[in-house]
Amino acid sequence: MIFKGKVWKFGDNIDTDAIIPARYLNTSDPRELAKHCMEDADPDFVTRMKPGDIIVGGENFGCGSSREHAPIAIKAAGISCVVAKSFARIFYRNAFNMGLPIFESREFFDAITEGREITLDSIRGIITIGGTDQKFPISPIPPFMEQLIADGGLMKHIAKK
Repeated sequence: MIFKGKVWKFGDNIDTDAIIPARYLNTSDPRELAKHCMEDADPDFVTRMKPGDIIVGGENFGCGSSREHAPIAIKAAGISCVVAKSFARIFYRNAFNMGLPIFESREFFDAITEGREITLDSIRGIITIGGTDQKFPISPIPPFMEQLIADGGLMKHIAKK
């Protein structure tokens, strides 16, 4: 998988309430959730981001409640993938279950600034910052998790079987 997009950078401990505020959990409609993605972290995020863009986070991205709405909102907003120093365990699993590609890279966070264009190549295991020769390793995704993403998430994966 190759992802190319503009970076939207967030810090450490971005919790699921910042990703999709609890006041919007009365719906599970992905289009409605997408309208409010990252609203409490950056109120203008969904009006400024473009499909294919990439969220970059610090430590413990997706901490907080176990709501599946968080990766659904990110994916439905059009974000192609999320790169973080680390992910909260339940968010990590929910992201794959919902078909949202996520990658860990500790070194990348400090080197990137918001608005830069990057290319992430999951096959080669590297992120390249556009216009530079800087390359950063990403942790490989287990093959089963890659298949979940390729199938669009766990439920679509099961339906294929």
